[in-house]
Order: sequence, then C-alpha cells, then structure tokens
Amino acid sequence: MRAYQIFGAMSAEHAEAFFREIAEKSPGSFTQAVYAAAAAFKSRPKFVIKQPFASRASLVRRAMSRTGANDVAEEMLAIYFLECKRDMLVEWLDTLGVQHEEGSLKEENPTEPDAEKLQLTIKEFCGKDDDLDRALLLKGFAAQDAINWPLLDAHIESL
Repeated sequence: MRAYQIFGAMSAEHAEAFFREIAEKSPGSFTQAVYAAAAAFKSRPKFVIKQPFASRASLVRRAMSRTGANDVAEEMLAIYFLECKRDMLVEWLDTLGVQHEEGSLKEENPTEPDAEKLQLTIKEFCGKDDDLDRALLLKGFAAQDAINWPLLDAHIESL
C-alpha cells in the first residue's frame, strides 16, 4: 500500500482528526498541505483557507489520495507520527527492535524481523487499544520507500 492509497482509504472523520492534530502541532505543514490541495484542484489557496476546517481537511485528504501526491502524502504521514504521535512511533520501533533516534530510523533499509516476531509484535501493538492510529502507523510505516517487508505488507492487507 502506498501513502496516497492510505489517504484514499481513510474515513472523513479520521482524516479530520488527523489533519486537526497536524494543524495544531505543525501548522506550517498543514498550510503546505492546504496549498498542495488547492493546486491539485486548481483553486485559489485563499478560497480553501476560508473554508470550515472539516471542508479543508476533506479537500486535503482527497488531494493526498491522488497518485501524483504520493510524496506529499508520505511526508504528511511522517510529520503526523514524528510530530504528533512520536510516543506511539517509538513504541512500535522499540517493540520491533528497529534502531532509531527519536523515531527517525538509523538504518536506511532495516531488516524485516522473522515472521513469528513480527506477528507477535503486530498483535501486541494493535491489541493495546482501539486507536485507529495504530493501524495507520503500520500502513504508513510499510508505505515508506525504505521499508521492504513483504510479511508486514501481507498483514496490512488483512486489516
């Protein structure tokens, strides 16, 4: 699953909560996403900015779900987990045993854990609560170019 596909599958409610948190913790990044969405739909940025937040979030989600927006979509996912949900990201990486520095990977292409460890880690990680962001983190992690983990991809398809 690629980053743009993650946004395409995201519910409107989850997208609004996602972008609201980015807008609060990284306002410059949300503004960048709004400008990218305005350009994608050939709208004036001022028009988009004046819309109610739910409408802006919906427009940005729709723009991020386009194939050509994959790089921006990938960046939005990275910002969300590095700026807004760092504790969750660090928990995931620590549980996997992937070396990182405050959530940023130390290795360019970390090795996929064996099937049993990965399955147990996913079960433990996703079983903690019903937070939709846990599944989103798995999808966003797997969508990175640096991650080529077929076992994780197979598990994500079953989510």
